[in-house]
Amino acid sequence: MRAAWYERVGPAEDVLVVGELPDPEPGIGEVRVRLSATGINPADVKRRAGAGGRAMTYPRVIPGDDGAGVIDRIGPRVPYTRLGERVWLHCANQGRPYGTSADYVVLPSDRAIALPDNTEFEVGACLGVPALTAHRAVFVDGPVSGKTVLVTGGAGAVGHYAIELAKHGGATVVATASTPDKQKAALAAGADHVVDYRSADAAAEILALSGGGVQRVVDVAFGANLPLTSVVIATNGTIVAYGSDAVTEPALPFYPLMRRNVTIRAVQVFTMPLPALRAATEHVNRLLADTALTHPIADRYPLEEIAAAHRRVESGDVVGKVLIEQR
Repeated sequence: MRAAWYERVGPAEDVLVVGELPDPEPGIGEVRVRLSATGINPADVKRRAGAGGRAMTYPRVIPGDDGAGVIDRIGPRVPYTRLGERVWLHCANQGRPYGTSADYVVLPSDRAIALPDNTEFEVGACLGVPALTAHRAVFVDGPVSGKTVLVTGGAGAVGHYAIELAKHGGATVVATASTPDKQKAALAAGADHVVDYRSADAAAEILALSGGGVQRVVDVAFGANLPLTSVVIATNGTIVAYGSDAVTEPALPFYPLMRRNVTIRAVQVFTMPLPALRAATEHVNRLLADTALTHPIADRYPLEEIAAAHRRVESGDVVGKVLIEQR
């Protein structure tokens, strides 16, 4: 099969290799998927770059957690009915060396989710990490109907789905975004209001828009955003963080948060409880079947140009998903 891989961490153009590897075979409880499209996430490029002192987990790594395609082989203890099934994938690289940047990927059967008939493969490749992270972040403390949800980084992949999921859940959504293009993207996702977080009046604006405080925050940059989120969070509210790259060891304003009984949650899709993961995939599939979600795509690359695709994600100015198209 054609595949892209790296055997040491470093810059994309230095370490990524595209070539031929043996076709993988599924083991017990596994399926093999012939991929049509792969979604590239920030986590993929950080692992490959060795960000934060990350070392190689395996001698050779094919990157990619997300993708979509057709199950063409099954391992023992997988129902025959899964053969030929159209699926979207999540967590393909988690705990495994070979991910979705290849013609085929083998993964546990429960990480291959049936793709509704009305949904294209490139849409399925957009889901995975962003949609499931967003679902967990929005609903981890229960329904959001009638609440105000603040989504920081509303133009990002997780932010986009968080806005849509919160709106479908009955919330009023305030998003933060910096540039005009990112603000337009957040509004297009359904945000009721968009605030430039760089503004000196950002906290006052959010407090005014939310009637005195937001009940839930979905946060892409926990440490960097604490001066804002700790002010705008309402009493008994929840700050749910799925990233803190800029400030990796933040100092908490403990007493202001304690006095309002604020809950702080850290979320990572790879360690989500199984019931939450199952609820998220089922909910996302219902919304896909109803064409109730949108899936902005920033760029598409062939597998041979995976280094350029990784660099595009690393640029930080992407509005939408970067995909690898295999078929």
